[in-house]
Amino acid sequence: MPQTVLITGASSGIGRATAHLFAERGANLVLMARGRQALEDTAAEARAKGAGDVVVCPADVLDEDALRTAVQSTVARSGSLDVVVHSAQVIAYGRIEDVPKAVFERVVDTALHGTANLVRTVLPVFRRQGAGHLVVVSSLLASVTTPFMGSYNSAKWGQLGLIRTLQQETRDVPGIHVSAVAPGGVNTPIYSQAGSYIGLKGRPPVPIYSPERVARSVVARLDRPRRLVQSGFANPVVILGFRLFPAVYDALVGPLLRVFALADDDRTEPTPGNVLESRPAGNATEGRWHGIP
Repeated sequence: MPQTVLITGASSGIGRATAHLFAERGANLVLMARGRQALEDTAAEARAKGAGDVVVCPADVLDEDALRTAVQSTVARSGSLDVVVHSAQVIAYGRIEDVPKAVFERVVDTALHGTANLVRTVLPVFRRQGAGHLVVVSSLLASVTTPFMGSYNSAKWGQLGLIRTLQQETRDVPGIHVSAVAPGGVNTPIYSQAGSYIGLKGRPPVPIYSPERVARSVVARLDRPRRLVQSGFANPVVILGFRLFPAVYDALVGPLLRVFALADDDRTEPTPGNVLESRPAGNATEGRWHGIP
C-alpha cells in the first residue's frame, strides 16, 4: 500500500527534491509551502515521476489552523499519515544588531514555532496510529555558529533542542520515529532568496552537495531512523573544531565565511528576501551552483 507523505517546504530545494524521491516510490503526497504556483510545479513533476495522489496545500507552517486542516483532510482522504518531512526554512544574513526585528523573529519562528506547530498537529495522529515517521531537515548550523547568521543559528539551535526533546517524549510509542538530517552547503535557491543586510547575498559553503543527495538521506531515515544524521563529510570536522578549539574556530570562521559563503558577484541593497513573504519566481529544486550528486 502506498505511503502517505506530507512535505513542508515542498516548493523548492531539499523539500522539492524529497517530493521527487517519494514520487518515484509511488507515494501519495501532500505538498505544503507558502506559494501555490511553485507547489503546482512540484506536483506536476511528482506526478510525472509516478506519485499516487498528489494534493497541493498552500500554507505557512506558522498557521497552525491551516496545518491542522491539511492533516485532518489528509487522514480523512487516505486513512492514515505515514511520513512527515519538515523542510520549510528561510534565511537572513546580517549582524544581529542590523537585521530588523521582524525579519530576525520570522527566521527563528519558521524553524522553532513552525516545527512546534507541526508537531502539535501531527503527533496526535501518529499516537492514534501507533506509528509514524517525522523527519526534520536541520543544519550544520544547529551544531556550530557563524557570524552574520545569528537569526539562522538561533533558529536551528532551538529547533534541534525541540527535536531532541520530542525524541525523548515519544519513547513511549516505539512505532513513532523522529529523525533529523543536518546538511552543510547545498545547491538550493535558499541563498539567493535570503534576506541580506550585509550588502551581499549568500552562497552555499564548500563542499556543496546536491539537494537530491540530502533528499536521499531524508528518505533513508524511514528504514534507519536516527536522532541526528550529518549529511556532509566535512560536518563532523567543523563540529569537532568548534567544540575542541573554540579560540581557533572563532578566529577563522569569519574570514572563511567571507571567502566561501558570501557571493562577491551578487551585491544587494538591504532586503528581507523571501523571509516575510513567498517569492515563487525564485523557487526551484537547485540553485546556481554545482552540487556533488
